[in-house]
Amino acid sequence: MIVAHINVMIRILMAFLLALALPLPVWAGPAREMVEAQILPGWQMQDGSHMTALQLKLEDGWKTYWRAPGDAGIPPDFNWSGSGNLAAVEVHWPTPHVIMQQGVRTIGYTGQLVLPLKLTPKQAGRQIALQAEIEIGVCSDICVPVTLNLRQEMPRDNKKPDPRIVAALANRPATAREAKVRRVACEISAMKDGLHLRAEVDMPQLAPDEIAILETADPRVWVARSSTRREGGRLIAETDLYHVEGRSFVLQRAGLRLTILGGNKSVDIQGCPAG
Repeated sequence: MIVAHINVMIRILMAFLLALALPLPVWAGPAREMVEAQILPGWQMQDGSHMTALQLKLEDGWKTYWRAPGDAGIPPDFNWSGSGNLAAVEVHWPTPHVIMQQGVRTIGYTGQLVLPLKLTPKQAGRQIALQAEIEIGVCSDICVPVTLNLRQEMPRDNKKPDPRIVAALANRPATAREAKVRRVACEISAMKDGLHLRAEVDMPQLAPDEIAILETADPRVWVARSSTRREGGRLIAETDLYHVEGRSFVLQRAGLRLTILGGNKSVDIQGCPAG
């Protein structure tokens, strides 16, 4: 672990980046003109949990964002606190797309998104009432923050899987093992205002347009756009990390998450040990 001191200039940088992500408010009309949203009823699984999904239908030309939105965007935020008989929600993210617009790279979805949600009840055998308050960014030439308030009673007598949700689950990123990743290693070094990270991944190439996206377990750590290149059978990704409040921080290797996107494929790698 390496501790980095972040000076006050980073706060100015982050304010600039936020300005890029959130343009001056220009409203395109009601949210329903840009996106339709519903919670699919889903089905009860053998272990007593319930598989459901958030379904978003975006108008042509509009997009929404993955959990790590890229250079500019609004990451989704979920609030399930109003739900009944709900112990936990596990979000299963389908493989996102890389979207380039005027030199800005964002990660997200267009058209229709089915986002599977695995619900664990507090008390087995009782009905789950899902109350969702979800904040998303919906963007075209402008970005509009949208708050979705949705409620759905989960049917206890339905055991038949919904093909829309099944297809979204099948579109998940491959695990490191499934993608035949042979080795993962990260070199972390201090720089003037933060940390520099170099990741090496020995794995078969997904596609010529591969990119790597790095996330940390600490939401206060901002990760710059990574550069990605190939050296034979090795993918190399490099990026810089900063604290959004201009503070020192400790980077936990076990909390690092590396997603490789290429073509219509993706790989999800959890943790990054030293080389």
